[in-house]
Amino acid sequence: MSGMSGAVALNTFREAVRDRVLYNLILFALLMIGAAVLVGQISIGIERLVIINLGLSAISVFGLVMAIFIGVGLVYKEIEKRTLYSLLARPVRRWEFLVGKYVGLLLTLVVNILLMSVGLAAALFAVGRPLLRSDLSILTAIYFIVLELALVIAVAIFFSCFSTPMLSALFTLAIYIAGVFAWEIRDFGALVHSPAVHLAVRVVYYTLPNFHNFNIIAAVGHAERVPFSLIWQNTLYALLYVTLLLLASATVFSRSNLK
Repeated sequence: MSGMSGAVALNTFREAVRDRVLYNLILFALLMIGAAVLVGQISIGIERLVIINLGLSAISVFGLVMAIFIGVGLVYKEIEKRTLYSLLARPVRRWEFLVGKYVGLLLTLVVNILLMSVGLAAALFAVGRPLLRSDLSILTAIYFIVLELALVIAVAIFFSCFSTPMLSALFTLAIYIAGVFAWEIRDFGALVHSPAVHLAVRVVYYTLPNFHNFNIIAAVGHAERVPFSLIWQNTLYALLYVTLLLLASATVFSRSNLK
């Protein structure tokens, strides 16, 4: 990442903080601790399962909402405010601007996720449950949530380069839902006897970002071991897909008429 992209990323992070994006963490932490105490009082032997599933699901949902609804407005907002014109008048290339916006929003979400993870740890502590070695898998689940949101941000920025924020949000959400059910789409293609439909379904399956592989919340809740192969495969997959999406975004954005 160039120095210009780093400056844009830092400025994007500062804007997110000024917009009070991080303030939802206080409410989240209070809700998590309150829910943990309640669960600890009414459940017998399933505190770990309920709290971890509740906490990780909340982190994922909060992050997804922020990734979509902030990501789709990153480029559009700069054009509307006409701040993009003065920025591009400086020695800042368009791809540097996009990369900086992407990294800035990703940094914002990472900070949110880390602090929300502290809320989850506080919830576990509130019910008097000791930390176990199997809890390390929770960190893996949180890491996968970060990878998932990194993909969502890249999708949101791609659509924001040529569409309005409302349409970009709808497109991004549709891609996310389709990616969550990627396995079902593939299985549907296997049931169809038409070669053309089967080929089309396989093309869609391999084109869509596969968000299904990032969801290990249920496995972590049951203290199942996460294989190391899945960790590096998901990491490599996210890096490659994000790179391709940013390249596509830079290509579209460089050809856009901003007048």
